[in-house]
Amino acid sequence: MKKTRILMALTTLLCLPLVAQDEAPKDDWKPATSNQPGKEYPKVNSEGRVMFRIVAPNAKTVGCTFRDSSEFKKGEDGAWYGHTRPLDEGFHYYMLNIDGAEVPDPNSRMYFGAMRWGSAVEVPAHDQEFYELKNVPHGQLREIYFHSPSTDSMRRAFVYTPPGYDADPEMRYPVLYLQHGWGENEYGWGEQGYAGFIMDNLIAEKEARPFIIVMTYGMTNEIRFGGLRNFNIEPFETVLVRELVPFIDKHFRTLSDQPNRAMAGLSMGAMETRMITLRNLDTFSHIGLFSGGSIRPDDIEDLATFKDRNKLVFVSYGSKEVGGDRPRRGGNPEESVEALKKEGINSHYYVSPDTAHEWQSWRRSLHEMAPLLFKE
Repeated sequence: MKKTRILMALTTLLCLPLVAQDEAPKDDWKPATSNQPGKEYPKVNSEGRVMFRIVAPNAKTVGCTFRDSSEFKKGEDGAWYGHTRPLDEGFHYYMLNIDGAEVPDPNSRMYFGAMRWGSAVEVPAHDQEFYELKNVPHGQLREIYFHSPSTDSMRRAFVYTPPGYDADPEMRYPVLYLQHGWGENEYGWGEQGYAGFIMDNLIAEKEARPFIIVMTYGMTNEIRFGGLRNFNIEPFETVLVRELVPFIDKHFRTLSDQPNRAMAGLSMGAMETRMITLRNLDTFSHIGLFSGGSIRPDDIEDLATFKDRNKLVFVSYGSKEVGGDRPRRGGNPEESVEALKKEGINSHYYVSPDTAHEWQSWRRSLHEMAPLLFKE
């Protein structure tokens, strides 16, 4: 008995550092909103951890692609269980790893990211109210196809029309062309980004002017990971400016002049926005760059023309992307915005608190920028 007590005491002492480093998760799990209907797992707790239950009875090993996750172990029911470290608020892609093969989680809805359809989990955010589905008038997310002569292909876009679009055939609307990031596609802003719900809620609160949003695939040639430096913007610029813009103006009730047309994007889409808008000041009057560089006065070829034609430059990042020793894309974005302000250009800088290069940063960015667009 005495020997047993000594062994138990030694075991407790040896385990103390491990307990301190990885305390048991809080047991207040709730099904993730990103689950397929009726699926209880993945679950998320108040710490932002995600719990998985994977039915793979013949598997030797099971895990997930979230780094620093717990070891997955078989439960008494024969299913595998494991959980993640605390994650940032918002949306996260992931895959399961079963015996060395990365596969989607059958419990999750499917999303396109990282150049493939796969799983994702939504960690509730303290400010998620601004993109929640509410009992307010709703717009429509319409799927369209258009022919691109320059690429000799049929291409797809999603078009958000604001509430009341069909009720008044005389009403015309400004247009925002909104681009996704690298590894994603035209589904991103409607599915992962909740662009429609964000606009519905802002319009219902009379915080933003109703406008149309156009979201299309931002590439004309497929490029492998690590090869983005080989991306040539000119073919996509032709598709967007010379083909898609005229198509939208023909088939939707738009205000088709330059003051009523904007372009914005996240990450790669911000890079595209920056390059295309600076070369097409006669087409776009509002610019939004989310987690993808900034604009300085010396980036602008004709500052006088830019000041005359541009109505807004909006730059944003997640707080974990900027500041300190973190790498800066194209210099310090806050300093760039301040430099534009000194030149008399309407410029805004926004930092999403406690987020990184992720959808919560970009949802918040759209929510912050939309009220600034097309102000009468």
